[in-house]
This record gives sequence, C-alpha cells and structure tokens, in this order.
Amino acid sequence: MPESVIVAAFWGGLAAISLIIGAVVAVRLHPSERLTGAVMGFGAGALIGGIAYELVPESLLKDADWWILAAFAAGALTFFVGDWLIDERGGRHRKRIARRANGSEDGSGMAIFLGTLLDGIPESLVLGIGLALGGSISVAFLGAVFVSNIPEAIAGTTSLISEGHSRRQVYRMWIALVIASATAAALGYIIASSVPFLDGRVVQSFAAGAVLTMLADTMMPEAFKHGGKVVGLLTTLGFLMAAILSVLG
Repeated sequence: MPESVIVAAFWGGLAAISLIIGAVVAVRLHPSERLTGAVMGFGAGALIGGIAYELVPESLLKDADWWILAAFAAGALTFFVGDWLIDERGGRHRKRIARRANGSEDGSGMAIFLGTLLDGIPESLVLGIGLALGGSISVAFLGAVFVSNIPEAIAGTTSLISEGHSRRQVYRMWIALVIASATAAALGYIIASSVPFLDGRVVQSFAAGAVLTMLADTMMPEAFKHGGKVVGLLTTLGFLMAAILSVLG
C-alpha cells in the first residue's frame, strides 16, 4: 500500500477518534442536554465553514462545468435517500440528545450504527480527496469533523445505552466507525489520484452536498432544540473558526 494512502487513512482515523472521546464523555460525565446541544451547534457551524471554504469555494465554481453542480445535487439526494431508508429501519434517533425514561424506544442499534456511518463517510472521503488533490490535509475541515463528531457520539451513545446495549458493545461500534472512516479516507485518496477520467472536484462537490444535507436534516435541528438560543452564536463561532483555520492553513 502506498505511503500516501496510509497517511490519508491516518488522518481519516484521527478525525474520527473524537467519536470515542464523545462516547467516553457520555458514559463517564453524563453532560447535560443543553451543553451537548451547544457543542453540536458549534460543530455544525465548523462543518458549514469547512464546506464553504474547502469544498465549494468561489474558485471551484468559476469556469466549472455542470458536472460540479450535478455532483453537489447528487450528493444531497444520495444522503437524503440513504438517511430516509435508515430512519425507516430505526436509525432516526442516532443524533437524539434527549435521554429516554426507559429502554422502550423503537430504535435499532444496527440502524443507528449505519446512520452514523452514513453521516461520516462523506467527511472522511473529503479528507482523502483533499490530500490527493492538494498534497496536504485541510486543517479547517479536519478540525470541523473532529469537533462535530464529539456531540454526535454523545448523542449516539446515549441512544444506544438507553436501548439496552452494553458499554463494551457501544465502544466496539465506535471503534469500528473509526476504522471505517480511516478506510473511507484512504478510498477517497485512491479515487482522486488513480481514476484519470474523474475530476476530484466532482467528488468534493458530491461530498459537500451530502454533508450539508446531513447538517440541515439531523444535526442542526437537534442542536437548536436542546442548546437554546445561544446555539445561534455558537454556530457562527464554529463557522468563524473554520474560516480562520482555512486562511491560516
């Protein structure tokens, strides 16, 4: 395996390692719903900034053919359909922050796992693609993914444990997702560097559409529901962080 592919896998795994951090926080510290919603709002803003500055910057749209716009729409539709299918199978609560009074919720542990995987794959692909296209990892997008994963893991861990899964099972699921994210980043690198007829910008736009749809559909509503009005300010702050990191990087 080429060294660059291993490097891409490393960065994808590093960004996803915060899933385990979030799970540990949920199990050990039991953060309040308001705090989790606030962190989720900050992470959402950071991801929006990453999309705006790294995935669909103005330079990408200038002189771009219709494939770029079509890929963006296709990414959004792909996530929408995949998310709907997983929701129908019990994964709709993977980002739900509220704790359940009992374990009677009709969620499915495997559906929650697949839903979180669906959320994270586009982000990991972007990291690998960015390394292949630019020769370096986007610090802004890496930071955005890392931060946004923490509240997602807190919410997902709460859902899974309330459903009756043991802590050991939950930790194993998050570790599997870290491995899957590392694999997706490596795959993104291979796609962008090894397929001569495929424009890496098209893949970036596809991922951007998927990530933005995920934010609007599952992450931001939950953040505002539990974090309160301060989430608006924190989302803006997260966006600003991503913008600063993009400029500095």
